[in-house]
This record gives sequence, C-alpha cells and structure tokens, in this order.
Amino acid sequence: MDSGLILIVFGGFLLGGAWSVFRADSETEGRTTPQVVLAVALLVAALMATASGILRLV
Repeated sequence: MDSGLILIVFGGFLLGGAWSVFRADSETEGRTTPQVVLAVALLVAALMATASGILRLV
C-alpha cells in the first residue's frame, strides 16, 4: 500500500476525532476552552496529514 494513501486515511481518522471532540459539549456549559484547543489541534493535524498524503501521491 502506498504511504500517501495511509496518510490520507490517517488524516480522515484525525478529522473524525476533531469532529467528535468538537461535538461533545455540555448543554449547560457549552464547549470548554481545552476542548476547542484540542479540536483545532486535531483539525490542523488532519489537514497536514491529508495534504502530505496528496502530495506523496502526486
């Protein structure tokens, strides 16, 4: 299997994790600051992994 495909799949998992963390909020408190920071960090990692996977395929 090509390493570019592995990076794209890994980016997808990270994107799903970011979405899961971002969606998990309390009805009374809303989203906390660490929760938003973790979601943004996972989103950035997902975008970087996906972009590097696409560049490896090209």
